[in-house]
Amino acid sequence: MSYITTKDGTQIYYKDWGTGQPIVFHHGWPLSADDWDAQMLFFLSHGYRVIAHDRRGHGRSTQTSDGNEMDTYAADVAALAQHLDLKNAVHIGHSTGGGEVARYVAKYGKGRVAKAVLIGAVPPIMLKTAAYPGGLPMEVFDGFRQALAANRAQFFLDVPSGPFYGFNRPGAKVSEGSIRNWWRQGMMGGAKNHYECIKAFSETDFTEDLKAIDVPVLVMHGEDDQIVPIENSAKLSVKLLKHGTLKTYPGFPHGMCTTHPEVINPDLLAFIKA
Repeated sequence: MSYITTKDGTQIYYKDWGTGQPIVFHHGWPLSADDWDAQMLFFLSHGYRVIAHDRRGHGRSTQTSDGNEMDTYAADVAALAQHLDLKNAVHIGHSTGGGEVARYVAKYGKGRVAKAVLIGAVPPIMLKTAAYPGGLPMEVFDGFRQALAANRAQFFLDVPSGPFYGFNRPGAKVSEGSIRNWWRQGMMGGAKNHYECIKAFSETDFTEDLKAIDVPVLVMHGEDDQIVPIENSAKLSVKLLKHGTLKTYPGFPHGMCTTHPEVINPDLLAFIKA
């Protein structure tokens, strides 16, 4: 197993497969690098070097008491990129990982990043604010915290069984394996880390990060995303990016990389090759 140790002693687990142009995958909350299996195998077969890490407090990385916020998450990625000497890399982030990509590329990406992709991503900000009145009220995220603190194991069954993959929609083809894999990944991480990450993914304002990014960015979003509603995320983010392109998917859920890899993977490949 491969780890780097950050300045504060945190061990960050990562996978690094293949050779060629590097593609770095950033997972969502409360998951791990394993959430990218379908993408990593696909791009590996197309001649790319694929890298994915477990965010601190998630998966196989250290369950730290501190640093469960976006600036530290981005700094951890910068440490990994420096350790692996990544150049001309494409950074792809899903959900919370999309926020991590925005913060990392804006702050550390100069000279190292070729392109970026935000998939079902939380920027510019999930929380309802004066600047973003279409956001979700604090009560939604307080509900997440209450459910996690009360019974994390049950909460981590309820989310993938319902809105995350759209399995609560009429006629949905439910994958028991996907539900169990989501639960498995979630329960590997730390309860304190997951609890504090809710604030990180909901209250961090990425407006200035998006404005600062000067590489091409593809913004991909399911139009039936019940976790990160498209109107206050992707449709606003693309307006803030200098070189942003928006691609939306009718009927697709938040976890569309898992439910529809046969659609998402070729679109990612086309963007990377363009």
